[in-house]
Amino acid sequence: MSMDQVAQDLDEEADACAQMAADGYADLLRRAAADIRAGGPCGTLLKEYADTPTTGVLPLRLLGGVHALVLAGRAPELARYYPSAGGTCRPGDEDARWAAFRAVVDAESATLRGWLRRPPQTNEVGRASLLIAGLLHAVTELGDLPVRLVELGASAGLNLRADRFRVESPGFAWGPVDSPVRLPDAWRGAPPDWLRAAGAAYPELTVVERLGCDPRPLDPTDPDGALTLRAYVWPEHTERAARLAGALEVAGQVPATVVTAGAADFLAGIRPTPGTLTVVWHSVVQQYVPAQEWARVDAELERLAGAEAPVAYLAYEPYPDRDPTRSPRCRLLARLGDGPTRRLAEGHPHGLPAWLP
Repeated sequence: MSMDQVAQDLDEEADACAQMAADGYADLLRRAAADIRAGGPCGTLLKEYADTPTTGVLPLRLLGGVHALVLAGRAPELARYYPSAGGTCRPGDEDARWAAFRAVVDAESATLRGWLRRPPQTNEVGRASLLIAGLLHAVTELGDLPVRLVELGASAGLNLRADRFRVESPGFAWGPVDSPVRLPDAWRGAPPDWLRAAGAAYPELTVVERLGCDPRPLDPTDPDGALTLRAYVWPEHTERAARLAGALEVAGQVPATVVTAGAADFLAGIRPTPGTLTVVWHSVVQQYVPAQEWARVDAELERLAGAEAPVAYLAYEPYPDRDPTRSPRCRLLARLGDGPTRRLAEGHPHGLPAWLP
């Protein structure tokens, strides 16, 4: 990309932030885009990464790196304006916030270059609500068997512990009542009848394996890994931050394995096991995987669909052709064995709330 395209990328990501209740980030990205066009420190920092191929990646890496510095106590002036660090940005503070942000970019360019080289790690816990819905659908249709959870693009593997989270909505509640992760108001309006029935029939599930892959997995029990995860939660989204804190607590109690591997190579090694239900799932991952590799993923999914042992495939991904004038949304797709693919629900990119398609 040219630097004009990089600036445009920041402007477009600013629009996405504004659509998802992150006006502070939207303002900072627009100012950063202007700084790039003016030859400021944001342009100097991002110039050597202009060939990053995936739209939206550079803005998220830049914001995540700066946020990590705030959370680590290395940007106290900027922390005054970040709710995640106990700060606030009142009307009229926008210029001061931008000046502090720009100063961090200028002073901490060496640290930020490390963040610009790594993929974003948005292990969004709220998406577990949709994944659990799909899991209950699979168990209802395929039988109450011990479950093997297999996740593509698992990041730190937080959602491999999704059965230990509490999902709540009027007329529906599922998961441990004492879970530190609570996903309230999970559905817009009443949850679907099939989900209420499945939750009542299967109040608990037996998960015998939790296995995922990621090109650069994080260890949620390691302080640096936890900081990275926290840094990618937008500062204004304090409820998301609270869910993440609870998920980090669960991760310390419930083991899961995330191996360093690409999605296709990892999936090639998965063999369904008789007497268990293998559930392959992913959420907002496909856009980060090259099309050629995802074609191999599709081929492996077809192989698994024809297995004699039961297999379910669940995907929670953005609309491929969504209208750019409306808020982003995702859809939950489910395929059981070699049956047809069904659309079970739609929802917010961060998972809450969901609604019927």
